[in-house]
Amino acid sequence: MSEKTKGQELCEELSYKRRNYFEVASEEEKQAIFDYAEGYKAFLDAAKTEREATQRSVELARGAGFTEYHFGDPLKAGDKKYFVNRGKSVVVFRVGSLPLEEDGLRIIASHIDAPRVDIKQNPLYEDSGMAFLKTHYYGGIKKYQWTAIPLALHGVVILKDGTKVEIRVGEEAGDPVFYINDLLPHLGGEQMSGSASKLIEGEQLNVLVGGLPYADGEVKDRIKLTVLSVLKEKYGMCEEDFLSAELSAVPAFPARDVGFDRALIGAYGHDDRVCAYPALTAVLWNETPHTVLAMLVDKEEIGSEGNTGIQSKVYEDLMEEISIALGANFRKVRAASKCLSSDVTAAFDPNFAGVYEKMNAAILSCGTAMCKFTGARGKSGSNDANAEFIGEVRKMFAEEGVVWQTAELGKVDIGGGGTVAKFVANLNIDTVDLGVPVISMHAPWEVISKADLYSNYKAFLAFMK
Repeated sequence: MSEKTKGQELCEELSYKRRNYFEVASEEEKQAIFDYAEGYKAFLDAAKTEREATQRSVELARGAGFTEYHFGDPLKAGDKKYFVNRGKSVVVFRVGSLPLEEDGLRIIASHIDAPRVDIKQNPLYEDSGMAFLKTHYYGGIKKYQWTAIPLALHGVVILKDGTKVEIRVGEEAGDPVFYINDLLPHLGGEQMSGSASKLIEGEQLNVLVGGLPYADGEVKDRIKLTVLSVLKEKYGMCEEDFLSAELSAVPAFPARDVGFDRALIGAYGHDDRVCAYPALTAVLWNETPHTVLAMLVDKEEIGSEGNTGIQSKVYEDLMEEISIALGANFRKVRAASKCLSSDVTAAFDPNFAGVYEKMNAAILSCGTAMCKFTGARGKSGSNDANAEFIGEVRKMFAEEGVVWQTAELGKVDIGGGGTVAKFVANLNIDTVDLGVPVISMHAPWEVISKADLYSNYKAFLAFMK
């Protein structure tokens, strides 16, 4: 082999080039990538709503020796705790040995809600031989993607006597599934002539739930009555109980490997459980001298609002309680703290290349992607992390051999999006976005690379070290 020229050597020394993680990983590390993905797929199948993600996270935390924390509990170095907020978000944390006022908190913030179709409060009706549930979609979806696919029904119902009943139907073999009707192409000429956003209107996303008339010719709406009788038998509920229910229609597909080589995973809810699961497992499975928190929050898809979204005062209160319990000044702790806001980004898709600026788009399997800023157009609504903090994180990753890349969410005048980053940064905490690239984000079935999933996990370990 001929010797490299001076120019080739200089190019290698000075140029930046992304690396495909699969190409640079050892055989041992490749096996770790694939093994880690199996646990993640199981988590996805168990956690299709924020309530289920919270429940599964608590189960994993207890299995790792974590115990529940309540405001006012004493804390000491070495403690392993979890805190549940209203059953819809969870924070797992380890108390480190380093001085909190000097070292601060190391926070990994992800969200566990996902786009879906929620059932309305007065939803059940019968029309033309079918019974339906009216819905109100949650988060940014392409409505037409939710028609003509099998759906499962997940959620809780609070009965009139206060009893809480959990519903999860459509996931197990032998379960019925549910369905949103679409128009056959033979009659869809006018429908197809409109814009994609108008193919299906929000009020057409009605979930098909029944078709069998009740065996009594003297009653009205017999198909609706059959549905109500099944709900009464299985869950003890009547129609009025929908008023105090939180039910969602989600895709009934399980997580599956994609491709002959099984390098990819297709599933519902990668956004953002593909970041939440690595955040959770990094804290559960690994010791660290820092005080670290994995904050798995709700409501990001609708602006992080409400008392379970990251804007809720409860998360700041929790950080303050931890500081007080450890004898630290919370203002000093906040100023010393650091956060990785771990949310997904768009993976470059060559089938739709025109909406990306490829030099600054995330490439599948090239590692977790850092987004200095999100927002839209002129960085509106963005945290826009400072260079000093990015340099600090970059150094952590280099020292631990993390394969990563930088990314933007689409072309400047086309793309953009929001994360929880700006809300954490508002607390005077250095924050940057870091997450897994996703193909077909917000679709009922999204695709990610196993390499990027594991890279995200390794990035969190470097951040905690």
